[in-house]
Amino acid sequence: MRPERILAHEDAQPGGPRAPDLTALRARVAALNARYRNHGATAVLRGALRDPEAGRIAMVSSFGAESVALLHLVAMVDNRTPVLFIDTRMLFAETLVYQAEVAERLGLRDVRILQAPQDLLAEKDPYGALKFSDPDACCTLRKTVPLERALQGFDGWITGRKRYQSGTRASLDFFELEEATGRIKVNPMAHWAPEDVRAYMEENRLPRHPLVAQGFPSIGCAPCTSKVAPGEDPRAGRWRGQDKNECGIHFLDGQAARQKKGETA
Repeated sequence: MRPERILAHEDAQPGGPRAPDLTALRARVAALNARYRNHGATAVLRGALRDPEAGRIAMVSSFGAESVALLHLVAMVDNRTPVLFIDTRMLFAETLVYQAEVAERLGLRDVRILQAPQDLLAEKDPYGALKFSDPDACCTLRKTVPLERALQGFDGWITGRKRYQSGTRASLDFFELEEATGRIKVNPMAHWAPEDVRAYMEENRLPRHPLVAQGFPSIGCAPCTSKVAPGEDPRAGRWRGQDKNECGIHFLDGQAARQKKGETA
């Protein structure tokens, strides 16, 4: 099944026109966490995708270094789950090939490739130099705008966030409320450690991103990603030499915000 390709326009608004009922949503998230508190990742995913309290859920994936573990879990629960992949038109060729191969191998039936339309790129970044002059604006144009539009039809989205990734995630729950948009974030791997991810990939013989073996433990757009030397932080190769240390997309106070290094969507 060929992936659906979606072009997003600049006037897309996150979360729809109506303000979410936060009281009801907080209660719904609390109920979901209570219901699945002692369950594992597979049960949490099954609940997110089948429990009416969770609503309509999509997965957002970069098809990066460790993404295949969560993609495999989702495929095992329901391979019809919408998977949103943002193609910035600046990704490594290896990532594009890997995305297609993984989607086919796992039998993912609803992969949606998100792109900013050519006319918007021509208006905002006609020479492709925005990544040098204003990398944050480049991420907004090529990542935030397409994702905002694609998520409008969903009540929540599955992320690969884990407690070990930062101090602010030490108490990360399986379900959390994105209050600005009213969407529910599902974090099925919240309790996983780095060795759990590696072991899962090995046990299930999942294909690794080809650039990992070449010294790229964290993979983004080609112009903004460089190799990492032994002993360096795994994300040291992202925006190296630039006054920028953010990646990923989340909503804060109604605005899409890229999260800090060491955190993944």
